[in-house]
Amino acid sequence: MLVRDAMSTVVLTIGPDHTLRQAARLMSARRIGAAVVLDPETSGIGILTERDVLNSLGTGEDPDSERAGAHTTTDVVFAAPDWTLEEAAAAMSHGGFRHLIVLDENEPSGIVSVRDIIRCWASQPSRPTALTG
Repeated sequence: MLVRDAMSTVVLTIGPDHTLRQAARLMSARRIGAAVVLDPETSGIGILTERDVLNSLGTGEDPDSERAGAHTTTDVVFAAPDWTLEEAAAAMSHGGFRHLIVLDENEPSGIVSVRDIIRCWASQPSRPTALTG
């Protein structure tokens, strides 16, 4: 299976000036764990994850004054829609993250998460299943 088969094509896009509370509300409402952060001033693409929000809150920062741009990962590893799920999983494992922004012609076209990959693998009859007993 390919990344295009597993990725979510509904991508939450926010700007770097969104507060962490605004970002968290939008992510929570959509039941997703990451948002693509587009910075029009730098033409860069970053990602803000639930872990980024949690880390900020854990250090006592104010989610109403902290901006997404200050917590965005900008050295992002991107996936292509034609990557295999194994390639995506290897990139996530190597990088220690759970989400990949999928780029198609240099534009975000989706996000694939560890959960998406597991869901696809679990639905394949040829995949080994857990032994019981």
